[in-house]
Order: sequence, then structure tokens, then C-alpha cells
Amino acid sequence: MICFSHLRWDFVYQRPQHLLSRIGKRQPVYVIEEPVFEEVAEPLLRSSARSEGVTVAVPVLPHGLSESGKILAQRQLVDELLESLGAERRVFWYYTPMALLFSRHLEADLTVFDNMDQLSAFKGAPPELIALEDEMLARADVVFTGGRSLYEAKKHRHGNIHAFPSSIDVEHFSRGRAEDRRDPEDQAAIPHPRVGFFGVIDERMDIGLVAEIAAKRPQWQLVMVGPVVKIDPADLPRAENVHWLGGRDYKDLPSYVGGWDAAFMPFALNESTRFISPTKTPEFLAAGATVTSTPITDVIADYGEAGLVKIASTADEMIAAIEEQMAMDRGPWLARVDAKLADNSWDQTFERIYALATSAAHARRRSRATALGVEAVKEAANV
Repeated sequence: MICFSHLRWDFVYQRPQHLLSRIGKRQPVYVIEEPVFEEVAEPLLRSSARSEGVTVAVPVLPHGLSESGKILAQRQLVDELLESLGAERRVFWYYTPMALLFSRHLEADLTVFDNMDQLSAFKGAPPELIALEDEMLARADVVFTGGRSLYEAKKHRHGNIHAFPSSIDVEHFSRGRAEDRRDPEDQAAIPHPRVGFFGVIDERMDIGLVAEIAAKRPQWQLVMVGPVVKIDPADLPRAENVHWLGGRDYKDLPSYVGGWDAAFMPFALNESTRFISPTKTPEFLAAGATVTSTPITDVIADYGEAGLVKIASTADEMIAAIEEQMAMDRGPWLARVDAKLADNSWDQTFERIYALATSAAHARRRSRATALGVEAVKEAANV
């Protein structure tokens, strides 16, 4: 299987890693990342093994290539990889339609589009992405969406599309509830009460809201864990009670969450957050943290309406919700959280997705066999 991804495998551990690492246990997976540019004489593919069955391949291109030159170089590298693999059957799994620029000439036995985000709405999205998404939807045998709102927006554009919102590795994140949990070194000195967030910090975060909460509750310590991308770090609110800790390893995240008195998701309400289904929502919950979020559609539908996550539009509303959560008896709430998450593991989601992909592959083979049979009849009739 060849996966075309706009996300670095080693950046933030999320949906692609959860699904592809499980696929890798059943068949070899090659993840083609976006290119990097170095002082090399010729384009090359730098490959390295990751989890079982998964190889990450990064195109390394010389500086100074034109846009058409970059596309041609990636096309040649992918062609060479496929020739070296010599697989009888090919599965192409796309996270970004931009990869069609250098892969549309290739035939696959199955094409999957795992549409985890509305990439065209993100900051800095290439203008051609919208047209390429149309092409991607036309080529795909099966489409998965990363949330319900994205599914609702796309369901009339493909005949085999399915919603799979963010799932959860309960065993991993429940370590945040362990009595013997230890605070990470960079969090241990931060006093309580702590209100925390982890995830990519970019244009989807309402940094003004973060600043206002910090100013109105100076006794709260806002613990912000995650890499800062696509925004200037100088624009982040700076205060004694706001702690920007940077990106941290996936394996350590439960230890951070377990040391918070509450979690919050201060997402901005804009085009880039219109269709998001934050993976961190069930992760915070599994770690035992109460959660307050701005009114993100999928968070409301999946967790807000069930009373598991509080929804707040303003700083004052968010402060009131967090204070209520800090004071409540968590026992009954945790029981409802655990019941909700029990049917939403990544193992379960993977099995459902894998079954749908397998079914789509069988349907494609049957369709191809039927088409070949019709052509054979036509040729015989012309003899």
C-alpha cells in the first residue's frame, strides 16, 4: 500500500499513524511524505522503517527546482519505488489530493481518500487544492471523513463515503488517571489549578481567548503543550500564568493531562475549524480530564449534547464552565465518559475502515471483470 500524506509521520501522532500502523501489521505500507530540499545532485527517496510494516519515504529534492520540476521529480521517485516493489496489487491511500499532481498517471487496484480535514480551508492552502479534491473524489473507490460535519458536506459528492470521527486509544490515555502517575519535569513546578491543552497550535486556536482567560483568572495556570506552526510565536499571549511547553511525544501526553485540573479547547470559529473533529477531545476524556470547548460543530454533536463536554462561546462562559467542572463530583461523569468511549477505540475504527476498504476493492475487481467480459463479447461479435 502506498499512502500519500501531507503530514510528517514524526510530527504529531494522530489519525494517519493510528490507522496505517495497524494496516502495516497486515500488509506493507509505504508513506510518501511531502518533499524536503537539500544540497543534493539528484532527487532521491530517503526511506526509513517506523512501526511494524510501515516505511516512511521522504522525497529529497535539490534546491532551485521549478514547480513543474518538483512534480516531475516526485513522479519519477514514486515510479521507481513502485517498480522496485513489483507488487501484483496496488492500493493508493490519500490524505492529500495534492499528491495527484505526481500520481494521477498511475493505476491502482483500490484508491482510498481518507479526508480527515478540509485542507482547502487551512491557512496557506494552495489555490489548486479545491479542483484537485474534486478529482480525488471522482477517482476514489471509497472515501472516509474525519468527522460528521465533513461527511454532511461531502456525502452527496460520492457514492461510497463514510464518517469516522476521531477515535481513542483508551489504554494509553487512561494512564493519566493512574494514582502513581508522575508529572513531567517541565510541568511539575507549575502550581495548581492547571487548565491545559495539547495539540498543534496554529490559526485554529483563538489566542485572544487564551489571553483573556489568563487575565481574568491569574490564579489559573494555562498549560499549553504542542508545536507552534503557521503563526508567529511572538503573537502568542505572554503572561506569568501561561506556559507554552512546545511539542511533546505522544507517549508522554497522558502524564501531562493527568496533572491538569481541567482541559480546554479554545478553538477559533473560522473556516479552518468549520469541519474539524478534534482527536484530543476523546483523549482528554480518556485521561480523566473535564473538557470545555468553544462551539465546534462535531464536538457539540459527539460530546456536548451528551453532557460530556461543556460548550462556551466567550471567556466568561468558559471560565464559568471550567469552575463548575472543577467543583463537581467526577464519579458519575467519568462513568458516562467511559461508556461513550468503550465503542470508539482505534482498533474498532480500524476494523470498520479496513472492512469497507476490502469491500470496495472486491467491488472494483467485479466491475473490472464485468467490463472485460463485455469487451470480450463485443470483440467476438466483430470477428
